[in-house]
Amino acid sequence: MRLLVAGAAGMLGLDVMRAGDRAGHELVGLSRSELDVTDAAAVDGAFDRDTPDAVLNCAGWTDVDGAEIHREEAYAVNADGAGNLARAAARAGVALVYVSTDYVFDGQPRLSGSGSPRAYVESDPTGPRSVYGQSKLEGERQVLAASPQHAVVRSSWLFGVGGRNFAATMIGLAAEREVVQVVADQVGCPTWTGHLAPALLGLIERQVSGVVHLAGTGAISWSGFAAELFRQAEFDCRVEAASTAQTPRPAPRPAWSALESERSDVLPLPPWQDGLAGYLAARAGMMRT
Repeated sequence: MRLLVAGAAGMLGLDVMRAGDRAGHELVGLSRSELDVTDAAAVDGAFDRDTPDAVLNCAGWTDVDGAEIHREEAYAVNADGAGNLARAAARAGVALVYVSTDYVFDGQPRLSGSGSPRAYVESDPTGPRSVYGQSKLEGERQVLAASPQHAVVRSSWLFGVGGRNFAATMIGLAAEREVVQVVADQVGCPTWTGHLAPALLGLIERQVSGVVHLAGTGAISWSGFAAELFRQAEFDCRVEAASTAQTPRPAPRPAWSALESERSDVLPLPPWQDGLAGYLAARAGMMRT
């Protein structure tokens, strides 16, 4: 399959390129400098030139706090840029997968029959509280409106070797400090891009469409994630729990954003702890080369 990957130089895009190469696909990876998704004419030109069989859109404005200030720029990439790619794919008669986020939810957990919080599933109502989440939700709407072949994949708390992320930040802090303060009242599903990337390709190969939730299995707080990271990496650094109120940020974060899929045609990702182990192994391998 000839696959066009937008945002190929980003953290997820790099792992998609690696996974696609291992799977034997013909890859056309385009970085932001090579394809500005906000330029509809440039997007059409890429389709005319590269004639893909499917598209994976990993491009996005990912600066959550910056989006509060740069609303128009965030919408241009996450909403209209996603729409440009989706409409071009529809005109070409090919499927597209758009990577979205847990931030499309309001962070108020739904309750199970026993009264305990349950993960969000695809049919739950959305209600983003941040500009970033709002721009991604608008991107979802434009993608799904463009073609019934297209898929929207909501994932969360991405970390990988190819970009800035929470795990890398914690590793850097652990090298400098004996104690780090980490938020304990935000819960989600950490997701290793090394697991997510091949799963995205699998959706394309199996022609899965519509809204899909794909995130590391299991839910944990940011402080719990950091503690497990330090345990696995054998860092002598202690995690001190903090509240969101103690560590204010410009953009509101969902207090609860655990994701699961209710679909029978979607295979769950491995536990987030396994993803963390894979990330640390991949990081160590890169440092040795």
